Amino acid sequence: MKQEIDVFDYAGTICHALRKGVLLTTKAGDKVNTMTIGWGKIGVEWNRPVFIAYVRESRFTRSILDENGEFTVNIPYGVCDSKIFGYCGSKSGRDTDKIQDLSLTLEPPVAIQVPGIRELPLTLECKVIYQQLQDLEQIPEEIRQQFYPGQTPDLHIAYYGEIVGAYIIKE
Repeated sequence: MKQEIDVFDYAGTICHALRKGVLLTTKAGDKVNTMTIGWGKIGVEWNRPVFIAYVRESRFTRSILDENGEFTVNIPYGVCDSKIFGYCGSKSGRDTDKIQDLSLTLEPPVAIQVPGIRELPLTLECKVIYQQLQDLEQIPEEIRQQFYPGQTPDLHIAYYGEIVGAYIIKE
C-alpha cells in the first residue's frame, strides 16, 4: 500500500536524509540498479516539482539513466539499516546485483517504470526533463581540487527529474 504525500511537506526530511545518503534507483530493460547519493536538491523549476540528482559521468547508473530517463529516489523514513548506503555507495551495478545482494524488496511503481525500495519507504518517482554536465571552468579552484583532482576529472551530470509521484510505502 502507498500513502500519497505532498513532497514539499517532506522536504526537510528529504534534505536531512541526503546528508547521510539516499538511494537513486534506475531501470533499463530488466536491469534494476541502485546507488547511494548524497548530493541532491528538491524544489520547483518551470512550475514543476523537481528533484535534481548528481551522477558522475563514469557511473553505471548514468548509462541506465541516459537510456531510460526515469528514476526513483528512495529515502529512509523510520528505522533503516545504514549498511545499505555503504554497500550501494561502494559497489557498481556493472559488477553485482545490489538489490539481490542486500535482499531489498522492489515495490511496483505508480507513474514510471522504475520501482521503489520498500526498505526506504519515502519514494519519489521522477522523469528526467533536463540534464546538464558541470562546466569545470565555472567551478571554483578550491572545489575543483577537492572533488575533481587530476588531468581527467570525473564530473557530475545534474539530472532534473520532474517528480511525478511521491508516497510512503506502507506494509
